[in-house]
Amino acid sequence: MAAKARAVNLLRAASGASCRCPAHSGGLHYPVTSTPVRYAADTKNTDYAFEMACSNIRFGEGVTQEVGQDFANMNAKKVGLVTDKNISKLPVIQTVLDSLTKNNVKFDLFDDVTIEPTDVSFKKAINWAKKGGYDSYLAVGGGSVMDTCKVANLYASDPEADFMDYVNAPIGKGLPVTVAVKPLIAVPTTAGTGSETTGVAVFDLKDLKAKTGIGSRAIRPLLGIVDPLNVMTMPNRVAAYSAFDVFCHALESYTALPYNQRSPRPTNPHNRPAYQV
Repeated sequence: MAAKARAVNLLRAASGASCRCPAHSGGLHYPVTSTPVRYAADTKNTDYAFEMACSNIRFGEGVTQEVGQDFANMNAKKVGLVTDKNISKLPVIQTVLDSLTKNNVKFDLFDDVTIEPTDVSFKKAINWAKKGGYDSYLAVGGGSVMDTCKVANLYASDPEADFMDYVNAPIGKGLPVTVAVKPLIAVPTTAGTGSETTGVAVFDLKDLKAKTGIGSRAIRPLLGIVDPLNVMTMPNRVAAYSAFDVFCHALESYTALPYNQRSPRPTNPHNRPAYQV
């Protein structure tokens, strides 16, 4: 009886409580009127919306072995496979190579990715991608590998672009990506960066000794293949660093400028950030 009474009291408290979120709080509702409502953002040059432009995700133990079929389904003729020298020695790469071979997908392997990429290491991957003539890309590794693959894909798709054209302003020009990039599938081997879902690639610009990046929804992976088996080989410290990575990203939600304080408001929704905390 005591348990029943507690449950009834909880239900009564919940039904009587007022939700304070913007969607349901009565004090924040705009009135229904025949006169057009002027929202706060209409009277100033700040934004009034945010967007979450993310990749498709496939999750499951052993799902890595499907990647060859994915490229075959896309009629891929030549895949640029990007990884690093440590990952290239792990079982995940053999699984990937077996899947590509089984499905008659041609590929080239680039494993010269630098952990914590720089503009120098990015340019090395870009030159490789430009020479390869790939119609699709596959990144297998952590955030450094996935970011390197995104950038290689971008600049190979726009070979006349200067490197600083797409680097975030004010360090670079921050130009919008208007070229069509090739499909990219990402297979993460860590659990912290989330790079398989974003259109962001971070690197160190050596000359300025600054960390910056390239951000555009155009470069986000088409598909992220999240296979729990691929994190089984992570060293203890890498697992710990991945956890801190998640923690730091969560903290950004408290330090980032709210979307409705961001200015100037984009004149075209395509220019709105690919995601907003």
